[in-house]
Amino acid sequence: MNIQQLDFTKTDGLIPAIIQDSITNKILMLGYMNAEALQKTLDEKIVTFFSRSKNRLWTKGETSGNFLHIVDIQVDCDNDTILIKARPDGPTCHTGADTCFDEVNESDNFLLKLEKIIQDRKANPKEGSYTTSLFQKGINKVAQKVGEEAVELVIESKDNNEELFLNEAADLLYHYLILLAAKDYQLQDVIEVLEKRHRS
Repeated sequence: MNIQQLDFTKTDGLIPAIIQDSITNKILMLGYMNAEALQKTLDEKIVTFFSRSKNRLWTKGETSGNFLHIVDIQVDCDNDTILIKARPDGPTCHTGADTCFDEVNESDNFLLKLEKIIQDRKANPKEGSYTTSLFQKGINKVAQKVGEEAVELVIESKDNNEELFLNEAADLLYHYLILLAAKDYQLQDVIEVLEKRHRS
């Protein structure tokens, strides 16, 4: 983006920057940037504001470690406000809340909710949990299960039993999410690869 296109004159050299989670689409916070803060943000791919109270540049997360990683930046029709889509490292608000509007930063997409549950089972093992048991058996077992479910889905695809086919498809998707988590990746990482392929 071209910083020169932005109008910093309306509010004493600052423009509002709305921060939105790139995955859940929840609004995380509102801050202000001068040209220097925006340039630093673009250069480092991490959100930096101009703090009006401290009268200096302030990188979000410099104290807490909860940085906001840039995914995309859009400029409004008047060139005086920007929308930054970002991936937060943790809670955004200084109070410890997910957002500065006291909302839970959670997607309405069930697939993303399921992914969070799977990641939680990895980080916080739960006795009796099938997901936890797979993580504990190691990557070879997780990969094996993905292979088994893929074969079962192929077999069911040759018949016309809708219920069995969809159940096997769900099993494969579930185990695939476990494999991604076991490898320390998220579904979003795969989506970004697909998006790059689509653009090229």
